[in-house]
Amino acid sequence: MPIDWDELDIDGAIASSANKTDEHLASKISSLTRMTDKEVTELFPVPGDVKTFTELMKIVKSAEEQNNKVNKIVANGEDFAKVTLKLLEKLV
Repeated sequence: MPIDWDELDIDGAIASSANKTDEHLASKISSLTRMTDKEVTELFPVPGDVKTFTELMKIVKSAEEQNNKVNKIVANGEDFAKVTLKLLEKLV
């Protein structure tokens, strides 16, 4: 069966898979936090923000020493800044 390249919606497929991935990660995050799946997806609606939040949580929850955690967070500070801001806005 030939592929109709004009009908192929690559961008739609990418967006759909990103949304499914974010929903799956939101479910995992909600099981580790006091937030529900809905709260996580409302807090991080942009694809990729949930992944960044997961990476930040992984660092925070690791058994590493405080200095190592701080160094990893600083190294990724620009990525973590939006996530941290959203979390603080939710808390305040």
